[in-house]
Amino acid sequence: MRNPLNRLILIFLLFSSFCLFAGETSEITSSEIIDHIRYLSSDRLKGRAPGTQGSKRAMHYIKKEWRKVGVVPAGERGFQQPFSFTSGVSLSGYNRFKIDGQRTSFRVKHDFMPLGFSADGSFNANVVFAGYGFGVEDSVSWNDYSDIDATDKWVLIFRGSPDGNSPHSAFADYAPLRKKYLSARDNNAAGVLFVNPYHDDDLEDFIPLRFGPSSSKGIIPAIHISQEIAQQLLPQNTLLKELQDQLDNDRSSLSFDLGVNVTATVSLKIKKSKGINLLGLIPGDGSTNEIIIIGAHLDHLGFGGKGSGSLRPDEKAIHNGADDNASGAAGLLEIAEKLSTNSKPLKRDVLFIAFDAEEKGLLGSKYFVDNPTVNLENVSAMLNMDMIGRLKDSSLTVGGTGTSPLFEPLLDSLQQNRPLKISYSKEGYGPSDHSSFYIKDIPVLFFFTGSHEDYHKPTDDWEKINAVGEQKILELIFDITNHIGSLADKPVFTTAGPKEQTQSRRGFKVTFGIIPSYAGGGPGLTIDGVRPEGPAEAAGIMGGDIIIEIGGKDVQDIYDYMHRLGELKKGQTVEVKVKRGEETLSFTVNL
Repeated sequence: MRNPLNRLILIFLLFSSFCLFAGETSEITSSEIIDHIRYLSSDRLKGRAPGTQGSKRAMHYIKKEWRKVGVVPAGERGFQQPFSFTSGVSLSGYNRFKIDGQRTSFRVKHDFMPLGFSADGSFNANVVFAGYGFGVEDSVSWNDYSDIDATDKWVLIFRGSPDGNSPHSAFADYAPLRKKYLSARDNNAAGVLFVNPYHDDDLEDFIPLRFGPSSSKGIIPAIHISQEIAQQLLPQNTLLKELQDQLDNDRSSLSFDLGVNVTATVSLKIKKSKGINLLGLIPGDGSTNEIIIIGAHLDHLGFGGKGSGSLRPDEKAIHNGADDNASGAAGLLEIAEKLSTNSKPLKRDVLFIAFDAEEKGLLGSKYFVDNPTVNLENVSAMLNMDMIGRLKDSSLTVGGTGTSPLFEPLLDSLQQNRPLKISYSKEGYGPSDHSSFYIKDIPVLFFFTGSHEDYHKPTDDWEKINAVGEQKILELIFDITNHIGSLADKPVFTTAGPKEQTQSRRGFKVTFGIIPSYAGGGPGLTIDGVRPEGPAEAAGIMGGDIIIEIGGKDVQDIYDYMHRLGELKKGQTVEVKVKRGEETLSFTVNL
């Protein structure tokens, strides 16, 4: 329960701050909007990538502006809510590759390259050739493991498929590296050696090191080797290209023992980065414990480059992100300034959050809902601003309108006599931070002026912002906040669409009825929630459980989970093991 004395102190501090800055305008103005965006998207901030000096400068600016209008620090350390996340992988220490104990080692980056999800350590085993590494006993019957024993051996396999990387190939579902790696694990291989086929010039010489927040380190090594090394592994008078030609022409498995031994050492370092959410509060009048959250992400792509999300990855340049999302961050400042001068506080507190690491996969908002500084059951609504600076033809899209029966009638009423043409999107899940709250059954609204040719490019600069248009949007959000803040009852939540990325289910024959976590790095797949009356709920699986095994096969991360799901069929019954706290539980799921 809240301390009434603390609340009186907060209100007094706010009142004192209002008096101190009474000479400054409290209205939302286009000139202040453009000033905020101009600074937050300046070259000096170097693209605001999480953990960088530019990000820290942006945070200092927001905290300074909030303090000026009396916004109260509401984080774990003043305004800050720090968190860490996996941001990459690099070679570390000694990486080596030797054949049959030869004195000469091959060179990393030149002759071979570990994959980012490889296990670390030193490994010694004999080698078997396993074609394309398919383990399929389905509509496409091709099992490269049926004629060999891969137990405790390296498997040498081609990348891709007989049809290259065509998405229309019958083998498209079985060609991904992760799928082949999983098949090798299931056949008890000691490790995987990938080699490029000869017919696909688009494949990289070596697969770049990648390791995202959703990945986990593998339990066996995975190494990409050159065609020259692969040729040395084959018996005399056997050509690698001829093996590929035979596979492609016969379109059937080809596998045999190579009678050679490989010793490899893999040493990778997982990079951890620090993110910081900023939280500031304007207290209500104390008549309710409920809260309105207004959010926008602060981060952007830094200097871009490969793996950054830039649509010009080869153009190493500052990605200033004026619209994405300095425009939303400016909204946090302007709405807070105007709200702070309300002559009468709202019934509900208003919590402003500048999220970090949204561009890495909604990591800041995901961390907040998993580690909330407030009781999420008291959150009346979450209003999210992402890319609201390019209003064109007065057209604004508002997402999440189906997440409460309150929203569309309210928007219908508020857009009267406003120069805005609002399009409604009912679904609560979308490509921004409001999705993290929708998953937790919180009503959400998402404000967005549309994509454009500068999206995720170095050309997203402040000069292209429509500050007058953003002013109109912020005034609308302010009025929505006032309305929700003055309600007698909390808005009712309604489910509006899926609670996960719909493309993740493409091609799947079944569903578990769970909401998987895309931020967890394993081992296992953390479940954010379960759908009412879905197969998982019916079996007794709960949100917060960690899936570690499906049908007797291990699950290390979300990639494993999706591949395991793709192997299942409607009507099938499967045993699922989960970690729940310190316990390991087993459930029977009827699909």
